[in-house]
Amino acid sequence: MDRRNKVISRRGVLLAGGASIALTAMAQPTQAGMITRQVSVGPEEPGKRADLAEQAIVQRHVRTLWGQPGIRLGALVWPASLLDQSFVRWCYWWQAHLLDCAVDAAYRTRTPERVDRVVALARGILTRNLTGWTNRYYDDMSWLALALERADRLLGVRFADAIGDLRAALIEGWNPVVGAVPWRSGDDFYNTPAIGPTGIAMARLGELSRARQLADFLYTRLRDTDSGLILDGVHEPGGRVDRTVHTYSQGVTVGLETELAVRTGESSHRSRVAALVAATEDRLTDAGVIAAASGNDSGLFMGILARYLAEAALALDDTAAANIVHASARAAWENRAEVDGLPLFGPDWTRAVAVPESPGTLPPLIRSSAASSANLSRDLSVQLSGWMLLEADYQLTAAGR
Repeated sequence: MDRRNKVISRRGVLLAGGASIALTAMAQPTQAGMITRQVSVGPEEPGKRADLAEQAIVQRHVRTLWGQPGIRLGALVWPASLLDQSFVRWCYWWQAHLLDCAVDAAYRTRTPERVDRVVALARGILTRNLTGWTNRYYDDMSWLALALERADRLLGVRFADAIGDLRAALIEGWNPVVGAVPWRSGDDFYNTPAIGPTGIAMARLGELSRARQLADFLYTRLRDTDSGLILDGVHEPGGRVDRTVHTYSQGVTVGLETELAVRTGESSHRSRVAALVAATEDRLTDAGVIAAASGNDSGLFMGILARYLAEAALALDDTAAANIVHASARAAWENRAEVDGLPLFGPDWTRAVAVPESPGTLPPLIRSSAASSANLSRDLSVQLSGWMLLEADYQLTAAGR
């Protein structure tokens, strides 16, 4: 959590519509558990797998914020120290993805408890952010805008002016000279992790012209012509490119081009999606399984790619994208461990999750930062990737893809 804990303004208060804000009590993480190496594949039904991934995170990570009823956040590691349980350290964008996964689950099978959890997590983000919905990082704000927009569109849960505040902040960060938003306010780095999700948010919020500009920026400025993959970012002025390749940079670009293909009907966007999916399959998968990341922030990279591959498969009937999601879901499930009957995923879906030598108990937390956790499977980011993947797999299966 080296950079995502600052805020810049207060822009409103939380009002929830369409759902009760009284939460059903959720189980708290335990400090010990029985760990087994899961050899069999079951359960076979993708919805059940997604449900178990959800239960694992709710029981291990989701807890009340500062003793306030109806306000929840996800602890960054599990088991969590008292410092982590108090949310002295937190990560805005991890919580945005936790909220987005909670929306997935409530949309998959709507229950009062799931809808209440969406409300409670959004309230937790607003409360812990201290000064409103926004901060100075455009990737953070775009992820939260996407989660809140989906909560509104799919569940009918709206949080007053939250989406409008975030939209205004993203537009305010637009640099017309560069034609994009930077990584953070006042920065000279224009990177895919900010531009991609901002573009998706712009497309969904009616700013198609800006979304097109961002897609074109990624395609003309950050696409590596040799590999066909999208690079990390560019410093402006100067044009110095960071040529690092991340899985989730491909994911957000696929997501943006998919939105534009659907909303504009322009064939160029569909062609870009197909080419990028093919390049990703060729260079960033192992036998069709999304390439491994690590812990901390990168723990989310795999799941983000899976989410937007699934969207491309659903919206554009991209079979290659669907195949990657299905192969990754099978591998992640087969290689999981189980703790008290619930799955524990690793940062590499092609490898079995390491089981401690003494499987009766989990080791006590020594370091309180997710960045320094010795076992990467303890990171909320890694477990969110697994949950996100299994929700994507379910969506494709339910749609017959």
